[in-house]
This record gives sequence, structure tokens and C-alpha cells, in this order.
Amino acid sequence: MPLHVSPAPAPALRTVVTALGSPSAIRAASAPAALRTAQGPLRPELPLPTYEMARVAPRSADHAGTAESGPRTRLTGWRFLLRDEGATGESPGAAAWAGTAEAVPTADGWAFGQFRQGPYVLSTVRAVRQAEALSVPYQPRLLSVPELYMLTLWLHRDVAADPAEGVPDPADLLIPLAPAPPGIAPHKTHRVDALLPLLVRRLVTAPGRAPGATAASLLRTSA
Repeated sequence: MPLHVSPAPAPALRTVVTALGSPSAIRAASAPAALRTAQGPLRPELPLPTYEMARVAPRSADHAGTAESGPRTRLTGWRFLLRDEGATGESPGAAAWAGTAEAVPTADGWAFGQFRQGPYVLSTVRAVRQAEALSVPYQPRLLSVPELYMLTLWLHRDVAADPAEGVPDPADLLIPLAPAPPGIAPHKTHRVDALLPLLVRRLVTAPGRAPGATAASLLRTSA
């Protein structure tokens, strides 16, 4: 069943299009080599809101004494796959995808973040294909767990939800992208309420962690 892909905010898309039209940005030393050697124009496709999981495990109470439960997430930007329109063949294989581009929120709106390249590009394409074969419609998002160096395709059940808001529902699905952390199979579809306990166990038993530490204290929240 087709995914309900949400349109990115127009200013976010404009920052990416502007960066793609800037020779200095494309030729910068930090830009992926695939962008500099693209055979044709680069087109941003499949916009996905990108979230970071800032807390995995529930906490009994916050500093004000209010009980909290479930994971806590925050929107960190929008990520676009970059298609090389000059690549030969119509199949979206390695030659067709030159990398990703990110737009990040700022106090004034949106700004271009960075170009990226690596295994998560094609892994995202593969996970999206998996999701399209499911019998239930979902709203696709990306969800990272920084402490585990883990990125997942987050399939949100509420397809009408604001893509810039929300937390994973227990019935939502997560598809870990490759490479995944040891012990977590990439491209296996998990319900959130089944995968979260595994992530908590991995975090609290990691070498060098204090006994009894909560997953909340083990996760970084980066700006």
C-alpha cells in the first residue's frame, strides 16, 4: 500500500535546492564524492522528517515530580534523497542515488544542514520499498537513537498527523537501517513496543555504564 509521504516545509526544500545550485557547496571538501561526479542534475526526492530519540526508557518522575512514560523524541530536520537524473537505467540502484541533503530548523526558519553519503542512503530506499509492500498505510519518518548509532525508518500509523510532531505509538513500526547495532537485525520490521525493551536492555548493559542507570541518562541530546 502506498506510503503517505508528507510534503516538506517549502522553506526547508528551498534551502536544499539553493545548496544544490551552489557550485561551492557541491564542490566543498565535505560534500560527498558522488555529488561532485553526478552524471546529471540532482533532484531532491522522498522528504522525510528526521527525529532523534532523546529518551528510550520511561522515568518514574521528572524534576517536578510528574510521572513520565514512553520514549521522548524531537524533530531535528528534514532529509531528502538526492536522485542523479543523469544516471543510466530506471531502477533506483546505487548509481541513481547520490546521497542525501538535510534542512535543519533555526530560530528564523530553516537552513541548509549538510550533504551525506554512505550505506544509509540505499538502506533507506530498501526500507521504503519494504514499507510500501505492507497492507496498512503509514506516514514514513526517520528516527535515530544516537547512543546506539542507530537509524530507523519510523512508520507512524496516524497518516494525517503533523509530521513535525508526535512520539512513537506502541503500534507504530520501526525498520532498523543497515548497518544496525550488534544484535539488532537490519530491515526487520518491529513494533515499537517490541523493539524499545531491546534498546533499553542494550543501553543499560553497555560496558562502562553504571549499574541501575536508566536509559534516559544514557542517551545524549545533541543540538
